[in-house]
Amino acid sequence: MIYWQIFLAFFIPGIIGYGGGPASIPLVENEVVDRYGWLTVSEFSEVLAMGNALPGPIATKMAGFIGFQQGGILGAVIGVFATVAPSLLLMVVLLGVLYRHKESPKVKRMTNYVRPTIAVLLGVMTLNFFITSYEGVGIGQTVLLVMGSYVLLEKVKVHPAFVIVGALGYGAVFLG
Repeated sequence: MIYWQIFLAFFIPGIIGYGGGPASIPLVENEVVDRYGWLTVSEFSEVLAMGNALPGPIATKMAGFIGFQQGGILGAVIGVFATVAPSLLLMVVLLGVLYRHKESPKVKRMTNYVRPTIAVLLGVMTLNFFITSYEGVGIGQTVLLVMGSYVLLEKVKVHPAFVIVGALGYGAVFLG
């Protein structure tokens, strides 16, 4: 019974919490504090703070922790699955429909029209990263890191993970 409750506690906020993790946090709180009584408000706020302190999506970290607390490893797995299941199911259904009709002129136009929007979104994100970097370390360091990263990634063909680790090391040694 506890596993079904864990599933429902995270699936329901995932399915009705439009906007992802931050939008579903009050719904998760309602489930785990008010409905099932697994945590107090104070404990929930501590779990939320811990989830915010770690990298990655907040909702899945909270689901894993609370699921583990209530049902062990299987409870953690069920909690995380229940959190991502709504997005996963919707994605599989939509991609299945698009793939089935991939030769349709309408679907081809639709996918062609979405590419510029994605490019703009990525460009805006890149600009925001650049501005944040500039404000944090200055234009000289930012340009040096951008140029160095470009050369390593595009010319030398270094794996991106090593470039990121190198930038972290550079920041720790020269900017720390």
